[in-house]
Amino acid sequence: MQTNPHFPGELARGSEDWPASLDEAPCEGGAVAGEEQDRRARFEAMAPALVEPLRRFLARRTDPATADDVLSETLLVCWRRLEEVPAEPLPWAYGVARNALANAERSARRQRRVAAKVAVLDPPAQATTGPGEGEGDVPLDEALAALRPDEAELLRLWAWEQLGPSEIATVLGLTPNAVSIRLHRARQKLREELRKIDAAAGHEGSRGRSRP
Repeated sequence: MQTNPHFPGELARGSEDWPASLDEAPCEGGAVAGEEQDRRARFEAMAPALVEPLRRFLARRTDPATADDVLSETLLVCWRRLEEVPAEPLPWAYGVARNALANAERSARRQRRVAAKVAVLDPPAQATTGPGEGEGDVPLDEALAALRPDEAELLRLWAWEQLGPSEIATVLGLTPNAVSIRLHRARQKLREELRKIDAAAGHEGSRGRSRP
């Protein structure tokens, strides 16, 4: 039989919860191995009937790549939680798929927010620039330079390295709570410095225009 990348048995075997062979399962007089074999048989009897309905369910709600990922995740959850699956598994599997899709969408939104933060604090360099262009980083550099070094480093770890408070805490040897407080203050100070720079630039521009 040709291997189907979405065939439930193949998905489950790729999971850390699925031993490579029955010999890897703990065995007490063959009872545990027999239970494991029964569990696998139940999953592989149940899951093929779920694949196409779940695929259609997800295809109506998201893009093909996300649908494939969520389908795989849903089938793995069905394997891991097989004891919870009711006699009519499809509605239960739809619920699992909805939750998995919601998690995937939240993750995608977080990635978009991170990309937006990085774009604001670290605009991509232009391949070519004309007169007056290529200076987008100057106000940011000035604002960061006006902060204490530890504040600037905190912001760089947050925006450029895309680290969260817990990860930053590990890097800096602080508690996550302390990082959250300091990050909030550093962001406020950065915004204030950027406002000052913007106001100064506007003042200089108006003075230049008023000269005869």
